[in-house]
Amino acid sequence: MTHDLTKGPVMPAMLRFAVPMIFGNLLQQCYNIADTMIVGHFLGANALAAVGSSFTLMTFLTSILLGLCMGSGNVFSIRFGEHNEKGLKESVCASFVLIAAAALFLNIAAFVCLEHISSLMQVPAEVWSMMRTYLKVIFCGITAVFMYNYFAAFLRAIGNSLIPLVFLGISAILNILLDLIFVLCLSLGVSGAALATDISQYISGIGIAVYALRNCTDLRIFNKQFKVTKARLKEIANFSFLTCLQQSVMNLGILMVQGLVNSFGTNVMAAFAAAVKIDAFAYMPVQDFGNAFSTFISQNYGAGEKKRIRKGLKGAVITSITFSIIVSIAVWFFARPLMELFIGTKEPAIVTEGIRYLRIEGAFYCGIGCLFLLYGLYRALGKPGMSVILTFLSLGTRVILAYILSAIPEIGVTGIWWSVPIGWFLADMFGIIYYKLRKNHLL
Repeated sequence: MTHDLTKGPVMPAMLRFAVPMIFGNLLQQCYNIADTMIVGHFLGANALAAVGSSFTLMTFLTSILLGLCMGSGNVFSIRFGEHNEKGLKESVCASFVLIAAAALFLNIAAFVCLEHISSLMQVPAEVWSMMRTYLKVIFCGITAVFMYNYFAAFLRAIGNSLIPLVFLGISAILNILLDLIFVLCLSLGVSGAALATDISQYISGIGIAVYALRNCTDLRIFNKQFKVTKARLKEIANFSFLTCLQQSVMNLGILMVQGLVNSFGTNVMAAFAAAVKIDAFAYMPVQDFGNAFSTFISQNYGAGEKKRIRKGLKGAVITSITFSIIVSIAVWFFARPLMELFIGTKEPAIVTEGIRYLRIEGAFYCGIGCLFLLYGLYRALGKPGMSVILTFLSLGTRVILAYILSAIPEIGVTGIWWSVPIGWFLADMFGIIYYKLRKNHLL
C-alpha cells in the first residue's frame, strides 16, 4: 500500500501519512517510558541513572543509522515522485550497501570502545558497573536497529507509513512484556531490560524486512540483479552523509550534555533520565510530523509541484505550532505527577529537579516544532547541508551555554536546562531568514 502525496488535498494527505508515523513512535516512547518506570521503581535510582545514561549513548549511536536511512528515504521519495522506477531500484541497492557497512562498523566500534565510556561520560563509580552490564547487552541490537529503520524508511518514502507502525507496535508491546518477565519475574536486573529490548527489536527488524521484500516490487532487485552503480552510490552518500551528520551531531551534543549532567551526581542523573523520557514523548509527534512533512515535500519536489509545496509548508507550520502550544501547557501543569510516575514520592530531590527541567523545556516546544519542520524542508529540497548548519547552531549554543551557565554557582544545573530552548530559537531564526531570502531559488 503506497500513497502518492503529489495529488489530492494537501493537509489531509499529509496528516493521513503522518498519523501512523506519530502513533508508531509514541508507541516506542511508551516502551521507553515503561522501561524507565520499571527500572526506576524496582531497581532503584542507580539503575535508573545507568539505564538513562545508556539510553542517551544508544540514541547517539543509532542516530547515525537513522540519519543514513532518513537521507536515503528522501532520495527514494524524489525518485518515487518522478515515477523513476529504475532510479528508485538503483538507489535502494546503493543505500543498502552503504548503511549495512556503516551498521557493521558501528557495532564493532561500540564494543571496542566500551571500556572508555565511563571516563568520557563522567559516569560515577556507583553507576558504572550497572551501565557497563546494560551496554554489553544492548549493543547486540544495533543490527536490528539498522534493519527496521532501513526498510521503514523505504516504505515511508513510497507513502506507506502504516506497516512500519504495525511492526513498531508489535515491538513496543513485546518489549514491555519481556521487561516485566526478565526484570520482575526472572530478576535479571538491567541486563534483563537490555535483553528485552534486543529481542523485540530483532523481531520488528526481521518482520518488516520480510514484509517489504515480499510485497514491494522495487525491492525484488535483491533477488535478481543486485547492482550498485557509482552514480547512485555517490548520490545516496551525498544525501545520507549530511543527514547522518545532522542526526549524529544533534545527539552528540546531547551526549556531551549528558556528561555534564553526570558530573552533578546520581540524583540529577536520575532526574534527567526520567524527564528526558517525558520530554521526548511530548515533542515526538512534532518530530514525526516533520519527517512526514519532509516526505511530502520530497515527492512534490520530484514532481515539480511548487504550489503544493508552498501550501503544505503554510499548513504544516500552523499545525506544528498549535500542537506544540497545547503540549507545553499540559507538561507545565502535570510535571509533578509525570515525574512521580517514574520515581515515586520517596525521592523528592529527584522529582523536584525533574519538574524544573520539564517546566523550562516544556514551555518552549514550539521552538523544537519549527526546527523539525526546517530540518525536513531542507532535506527534501536537496539542501541537507542546511539542516547540518541549523543543528550545529542549535546544539553548539546548547553545549556552550550549558557549560558556561552551569559553572556559575548561582545558576548551577538549571543553566543546562535553559541552554536548550535558547539553542532552538537561534536555529529557528537563522533557518527562517535563510528560507525567506532564498525561497525562489530553493523551489
